[in-house]
Parts: sequence; C-alpha cells; structure tokens
Amino acid sequence: MLLSVDNLSVSRGGISLFEGLNFTVSSGQFVSINGGNGVGKTSLLRSIAGLQPIDNGKIVVHADNFIFSGDANGIKSTLTVLENLRFWSSIFGGKNLHQALEKFQLKQLTNRFAGKLSAGQKRRLSLARLLLIDRPIWLLDEPTVSLDKKSMEEFSKILKNHLEAGGAAVVATHIDLGLTLSSLNINLEDYQMKNGNINASAKAFL
Repeated sequence: MLLSVDNLSVSRGGISLFEGLNFTVSSGQFVSINGGNGVGKTSLLRSIAGLQPIDNGKIVVHADNFIFSGDANGIKSTLTVLENLRFWSSIFGGKNLHQALEKFQLKQLTNRFAGKLSAGQKRRLSLARLLLIDRPIWLLDEPTVSLDKKSMEEFSKILKNHLEAGGAAVVATHIDLGLTLSSLNINLEDYQMKNGNINASAKAFL
C-alpha cells in the first residue's frame, strides 16, 4: 500500500467540504477524483501533499513517495524549455530529460522561452517534470487542462506506462483518461456535508 486515507474531513475557508472519506492506493492503481466545481478535489490533493491542514481523519503517505502537480504550471517564463527541465533535473536527479522532451513533444521547442509558449505547450512542459522525478505516486490536479486531443491521448499513454511500471496516480479530472484497469472512481459529492456546515476551528471564532 502506497497511500491510505482514513475517515478524512477537509474544509476551506472554515466551510466543510467533505467528510468520512476512505480509500487506499496500491502499486499500479489509478484513482479518479471527480465531482462538481467547489466540492474539494483540489483541497483533497493538497491535503494528501501536506499543503493544507485537515479537520479530521488520517493520511498515511511517505513524503518521498509522491509528486504533486497543481493547476498552476510552475515553470519559469524567462528560462527556455530545456533550461526549465534541466533546473528540475538538477534538483531531483532526473535521468530522463531527453525522454521527457520526446514523450511530451517538446524536442522542437527546447530553445524557446517558456513565456513564449502556448497554453498547451506550457502544460506539456509542466507535466514533463513527472518523468524527471522518480516518485511512485502522482497527485495531479486537472492535468489535461489546455491539452489538445492528441496531447491528451499521449498523456494517457504516459500515465498508463507509469501504472504498468508499478506507479500509482490520484487524479482530479473531468476527463475519461481510458484507464479502466485497477481504477477507482471517487465522487466527492457523495461525501459532502450539509450546506453551510462550519467546522470546529471556525466555530471557535463565533
């Protein structure tokens, strides 16, 4: 088991988003997090990554076992595509730089400044970092935003290869990535609390 979420409750701005969420993630497993806007998909991923406090429950995951990719691309606009990837590679010791360029169709853009890329190209550059960091769990927040159909299909293949190699992924998405084997679909709307329910921390200030 790579990740365990037990009886988890999370809020944002003092308003509870969901409660009683339970699931585990094992090697080779794909978990799709879905639901309408504002139900807590991003908050769940941030909580697993340790970037957001939780109200109740327990998350068990080793800090060196995951990489989190949020909605922001997190690239340096004044660096070229190659320089961006070299920067990340130098930090995490990635050995797949050229593979990342090829898999995410960036080879023809190596010397272009990231700030001059299209929205889809910036997203591909951001996702290319996944291949530079040897972490079994990918926590991905809407990874296919701005990608065209071909890029989405290629990303699905990359994700499938990651799972087949023993990795795992927890992905907030509205898109069917075609990963039906070893998949778990979680709709956070099924774990929503009553509208307007204020968490215990916020009540202390009332």
